[in-house]
Amino acid sequence: MDTASHVVLAESLGYRRAWFYDSPALYPDVWVSLALAAERTTTIGLGPAVLVPSLRHPMVNAAAIAGLAAQAPGRVAVAVGSGFTGRMVLGQRPMKWADVGAYVVALQALLRGEEVAWEGGTLRMLHLPGFGAARPVDVPFLIGASGPRGLELARRLGTGVFSAGAPQQCDAAWHALLGFGTVIDEGEDPASERVLEAAGPGLVVALHGTYEWAGAAAVDGFPGGKRWREAVEAVPEGSRHLAVHEGHLVALNDRDRLAIGEMAPLVTSIGLSGTAKEVRDKLAGFEAIGVTEIAYQPSGPDIPRELQAFMDAAAG
Repeated sequence: MDTASHVVLAESLGYRRAWFYDSPALYPDVWVSLALAAERTTTIGLGPAVLVPSLRHPMVNAAAIAGLAAQAPGRVAVAVGSGFTGRMVLGQRPMKWADVGAYVVALQALLRGEEVAWEGGTLRMLHLPGFGAARPVDVPFLIGASGPRGLELARRLGTGVFSAGAPQQCDAAWHALLGFGTVIDEGEDPASERVLEAAGPGLVVALHGTYEWAGAAAVDGFPGGKRWREAVEAVPEGSRHLAVHEGHLVALNDRDRLAIGEMAPLVTSIGLSGTAKEVRDKLAGFEAIGVTEIAYQPSGPDIPRELQAFMDAAAG
């Protein structure tokens, strides 16, 4: 609920954009949070990353985008994906890319002011002046892609690419990379409580994702993975997805804490954690392979410290 304040700080520190997750089972509503941030800022870019089409009718997101664009003209961008936690925490698998593509095409057409065929009916934005940005609502789109089908959709639609954790091989002019970690002070133990509370949520997400995508055997290959998996699998299967994703990317849950001690040696090798120089070197490496934007997600008990330290490290 403090995100708007964090965006105000980020703007003052020189961050150029603030992205907001669309995982309603985990985080505050994406559009409410964006609107609060828009009210309190003047220059920083704003947008959802990534919208999950199955969560909302395309007209709902079209109206929300138009409303935000009226609040923050020239500052809005939109990323859309097939859903990781946004669906898995609901017990569902990611959407088919064909369905994501059809949704994005319909959403963009609505924002242009066109009539759109959807679910057997015809849609068009009927908002009068003063009820949102006038059509056409021209905002850039990115596709949240982590594999060939998502990348092909981005190429076909001519959008940017929003990837998580690992950069994708693509020729998109806008390639945003979501990353996690903490800047480690000189002489600070990478396995210290502060570091693990700040970097741990981004580290154990490797277990969350691996368990969902590759299964038990792959998780057991991680330090602490077997203990984590056994604790997760002690939860009845019907609600196990809730145990996997509780606190996802923002806090260590009880099962994550069983693994974090053994995973601690990986803290500087997975993600963005490291000393200021190590962070700069990582950013330079991403830039060299075509990443144009780092979407840094801080976590832990002191978000202002993380935002300041990361910006200081990036600026050199």
